[in-house]
Amino acid sequence: MSKTSHLGDKPVNRIGFGAMQLAGPGVFGPPRDPDAARAVLQRAVELGVDHIDTSQYYGPDVVNELIRETLRPYPENLRLVTKVGGRRDDRGAWLPWNRPEDLRQGVEDNLRSLQIERIDAVNLRLMDEDDPEDLLAEQLGVLEDMRREGKLDLIGISNAGTETVRRALELVDIACVQNAFSVVNRADEDELEFCAEHDIAFVPFFPLGSAFTGGPKQLAADPAIAEVAQKHGATPSQIALAWLLHRSERILLIPGTSSVQHLEENMAAGDIEFDEQDMARLAEARQLGDPLASAEH
Repeated sequence: MSKTSHLGDKPVNRIGFGAMQLAGPGVFGPPRDPDAARAVLQRAVELGVDHIDTSQYYGPDVVNELIRETLRPYPENLRLVTKVGGRRDDRGAWLPWNRPEDLRQGVEDNLRSLQIERIDAVNLRLMDEDDPEDLLAEQLGVLEDMRREGKLDLIGISNAGTETVRRALELVDIACVQNAFSVVNRADEDELEFCAEHDIAFVPFFPLGSAFTGGPKQLAADPAIAEVAQKHGATPSQIALAWLLHRSERILLIPGTSSVQHLEENMAAGDIEFDEQDMARLAEARQLGDPLASAEH
């Protein structure tokens, strides 16, 4: 199992860091312990993380400001990736903000809050797959315009089905796809296979399952995951991350945490080696929506 892959033309370690959880509850407002949040970022870089996923609407501004305060001047090999397409209201609700002029402002807001002149990659976060097809062309068009202006380097897409990714590829170069995917949520297998066939990075969010549907508790309660975890002397969360690394060489991980201990555990998942029996057993993990999987939650 390779420990490195690439994001577009950029070589990266396959375990990065998702910074969303560094904000306050509900990804809104400041963290309870800003020093602890900064310690997680610092330790991530010390452990070899060279791919951080963030967004200006985490907080808003809170997470980007923590990254800037902790890591700037940024390590030369650090890839900062953001997303646009949404915003927060005064009470923290998540709202679409996806017209071309909104996306342009979103990129500028990320550049401002991170204090950089160009961001390595920007993901278009689709809030509604039923948006008209011509809107996708306009959305990707403004990101391509900003790429040519030197404001961003790579374009990605998030929360997109296979046909949407296919349409996007006809319009611009797509470097990565961010969709929900995990050992307990394999609904996007087709999207993963499409990315592998087209040499596009696949970046799962909710790699431990969604916290809204049980998350790590569901992993620990699953007999297949618990069995493999015991065999390897690992936590169920580590097994879930290792499964993703073994599932496809084009998968890049961005697990998030606000704890240095959990960060170190997540990074150690890259050292777990599975055999065919492990992968076959994990294929039996209960999926989200299975009544047995959600009975305790």
